[in-house]
Amino acid sequence: MMASAAPSNSYTEARDRLEAYFDRTAVEQWKALTSDAPVSRIRATVRAGRDRMRGVLLDWLPADMRGLRLLDAGCGTGALAVEAAARGAEVTAIDVSGQLVAVARERAPKSLGIDWQVGDMLSPALGRFDHVVAMDSLIHYAAQDMIAAVEALRARTSGSVLFTFAPSSPMLEAMKFVGKAFPRGDRSPAIAPVREAVLRNALGGARTERVSAGFYTSQALEVLG
Repeated sequence: MMASAAPSNSYTEARDRLEAYFDRTAVEQWKALTSDAPVSRIRATVRAGRDRMRGVLLDWLPADMRGLRLLDAGCGTGALAVEAAARGAEVTAIDVSGQLVAVARERAPKSLGIDWQVGDMLSPALGRFDHVVAMDSLIHYAAQDMIAAVEALRARTSGSVLFTFAPSSPMLEAMKFVGKAFPRGDRSPAIAPVREAVLRNALGGARTERVSAGFYTSQALEVLG
């Protein structure tokens, strides 16, 4: 099973780049983006898009989650984890960035009892879940690594795995190409666009929905455990 296989070198390298980027470079930007602080017009579209996408994923989860375990895989500053816990879910929220998890832990009501962790979302030590959500946390991984990650998560999930990907389009591919002209230290980790058909052929899939808001484009896909 994928769940027992060691992550590929390309997955590990991408994960380590994300950890370094968020912990060393971008934590203040993400604190602002995920709050109601003033941001630029471009970042405001990203904020709006992420809010809409989080709403889509939450709509796909049960309204009453009492007695259910949920993994927020790549929790960032914790908004989705808080919403799920407020529905009664037993939430484990994990991210590679200790800085972002610290922000999430500080913001979240202690009464919700969320289990905040720093580490790899694919760790078998996290146990089994009823639902897993990976919102915009797999978009920096190559298609084969994204598929392997979803399979690994699905192997430990009895209900659904909800994840997002960057749908391949001429504009995204052009942005990816242009981004290569900038030094690595001056830009965030590259987004890896992928065609929906590639994911569906490998994983199947139930519901899907795309959210586009200015500079934010992401597509959600549900696969069943």
